[in-house]
Amino acid sequence: MEFRRINGLPPYVFATIDQLKLAARRAGEDVIDLGFGNPDLPSPVAAVDKLAEAARNPKNHRYSASRGIAKLRQAISNRYGHQFGVELDPDLEVVTTIGAKEGLSHLMWVLLGPGDTALVPSPSYPIHIYSPLFAGADVRQVALEGPVARHAPHGSTTGSGPDEAFFEGLVEAWESTWPKPRVIVLSFPHNPTTACVELAFMERLVRFAQERGVVLVHDFAYADIAFDGYRPPSILQVPGAKDVAVELYTLTKSFSMAGWRVGFVVGNAEIVQALTKLKSYLDYGTFQPIQIAAIVALNEVPDYPRRVNECYQARRNALCEGLNRIGWEVVPPRGTMFVWAPIPEPYREMGSLEFSKFLVSEAKVASSPGIGFGPGGDGHVRFALIENEKRISQAVRSLRKVLTKLG
Repeated sequence: MEFRRINGLPPYVFATIDQLKLAARRAGEDVIDLGFGNPDLPSPVAAVDKLAEAARNPKNHRYSASRGIAKLRQAISNRYGHQFGVELDPDLEVVTTIGAKEGLSHLMWVLLGPGDTALVPSPSYPIHIYSPLFAGADVRQVALEGPVARHAPHGSTTGSGPDEAFFEGLVEAWESTWPKPRVIVLSFPHNPTTACVELAFMERLVRFAQERGVVLVHDFAYADIAFDGYRPPSILQVPGAKDVAVELYTLTKSFSMAGWRVGFVVGNAEIVQALTKLKSYLDYGTFQPIQIAAIVALNEVPDYPRRVNECYQARRNALCEGLNRIGWEVVPPRGTMFVWAPIPEPYREMGSLEFSKFLVSEAKVASSPGIGFGPGGDGHVRFALIENEKRISQAVRSLRKVLTKLG
């Protein structure tokens, strides 16, 4: 039988590592899972309690609103005001989505179609590459390097943002593509490379988009996950950004509410209303008790991301310091819950999939092969900071025993 939209999908390489991990665990092996970026930290207690309370109310068992209930849209508008100094109209410039992946995928349906083109960084989180393709559009990937060394205020080394080459690559790709790309998909702090940018970079992007008539879609999944004093900018902080840009914000990482599936698309009113119209035909929104609990998370525990950050920063330090100590040189990220690690030179010819398989089989440490994020990622593996510091230290000891060709 022939199917539509999925025939061109490559094998899901992450599944290969997952199968190896499961097989090892069935055999009694202790595998330290730093692969799938699935937050292990608990959701806010206040939100959990409110969910339980709201779920017992039969009135909340009915269909909800596909665009999100009014108080939830107001809550995210308030957060943008307090956190970024950005004013949002909750009725026109905010729509609630069933997580960021659903929001991004359906957003591409209203922005792109056959014959259109989107520009996407390479490597990228897979849905950034494939959501334009699902909409029938073409994708042109623009190389994005991971962080390079810089000195943090306390004297340690951490990662800087992408260099001039990425912006120049976007300009070149737009100018050399016909018909002209309609959409640029971005995400900073970036998954998987952890690249971070300053507001000045966003300002350049907005000016470029205004001059060329292109839409900027910024996936702000790691808006609140940042270290060493770095504060990720919202693209909507740029004056005039609402003319050309929308942003996706989610409670998944910031509030450790991954399974709750609460996200938002905010910004340009015309685009937000187009997505709202499409969603009215597709869904009735997230289960209403979850939306009510999300309001509590945003309004009553707005500093929860700070606690989350402290945990991820400690894990980042344990992993990066440990890897550098054994001779695997990595740059500590300024944002995200990942470490983007170049495959050590003695093992680089293996490629990222075979190297990740090697790490599971021999070191009992699971990582994500960079090739899963597009061809531009094949020289790296991604570690997710989803185990505690003790387990991360155990992983480093296991890697030291196996990576005999280092240092």
